[in-house]
Parts: sequence; structure tokens; C-alpha cells
Amino acid sequence: MATVRSGKRQVLMVVDMQVGVMQSCWDAARVTLNVAGLVERARAAGVPVIWVQHQSSDLVEGSPAWAWVPELVPEGSELQIQKRHNSAFEDTSLETELSRLGAAHIILAGAATNWCIRATAYGALDRGYDLTLVADGHTTGSFDLDDGRRFEAELIIRELNIAMTWLTYPGRTNATFPAAEIDFGS
Repeated sequence: MATVRSGKRQVLMVVDMQVGVMQSCWDAARVTLNVAGLVERARAAGVPVIWVQHQSSDLVEGSPAWAWVPELVPEGSELQIQKRHNSAFEDTSLETELSRLGAAHIILAGAATNWCIRATAYGALDRGYDLTLVADGHTTGSFDLDDGRRFEAELIIRELNIAMTWLTYPGRTNATFPAAEIDFGS
């Protein structure tokens, strides 16, 4: 069993809301607005905001595609983590930084739902963190399978929201709430 994190210290984690990721995501403008509002509320409540940014052959560091969407700009003092794998925990300093902050509860938003958000959510729970997935604060793109069937983005998002509601882990809590219902005071 994972070491369950003690305390209730929250962090807001914004994952991969980069120009090159968000350009093909479903309902990207609304999701971006929801996340921007969360960032403002977290900052006002003194809750740390952690920015996780993906690097790959499609998202080359310093390129326009790699940049954050214009509505989301990290402040100079906010933690920025660079990653090369789907989970924000793999081969990064994230867990060390969360420990330094005394974090026990991750509020998760970003892209892409079926890859980096899912992997980071499970990674957080596997490492003993409480997790709240922002139901209307993550997105992805639809994609076609080799057999001609299509996975629609809206259903991929819905499925992860349902999964995060029904999962159980010993000693941890996980939930899914819309951005408007996220309480940075509890």
C-alpha cells in the first residue's frame, strides 16, 4: 500500500495546457476559462499552483506549440515542472516538490484527459495523495481507431470523470467536481 499523505494541504496542478496540445482539444476555450478561474481563486486563497509542461518531438521546448495558452501564465514564483512522460510524476521532481510543500491533496486540471491527466491522476493516488479531478477543467481530442471507429473526446472526458468518482483507495479520497464547486478553503 502507498504511504498515505497526512494533512489537508492542497495544491492546484495544471497539466499541459499548451498551445500545441489545446489546439485539437474539445471545448478548449471553455475548459481554459474554467482553469484560469481556478488559478485566480487558488492564488487568492494562498494555494500553490503547480504548472506541468510536456516536452516531446511535437512540443519542442521554446517553440510556439510548447508555450502555455495565452490565458494561462505562471507567475514567477510558481513551481514549473517539465516532463517527458504521460504521468507528471515519472522522471520529474514533482514528488519531491509536493513533499517540500507539505501537499496531501492535488486538485487536477489540464490536458489531455486520456493520456497525461489519467496517468497523473492514477500516479497521485498510487503515491498516497488525495485527488480532486476538475470535471470541467480537463479536455482532450477525439481520435480514430484503425478499424474505423472513433473515440469522441466528450465521452473520454466523461468516462474519466466517472472513474474518479467510483475509484476507492485505502486511506485516500478521490472525487470529481466542476470548477465552480472547488473549495480551496477545505
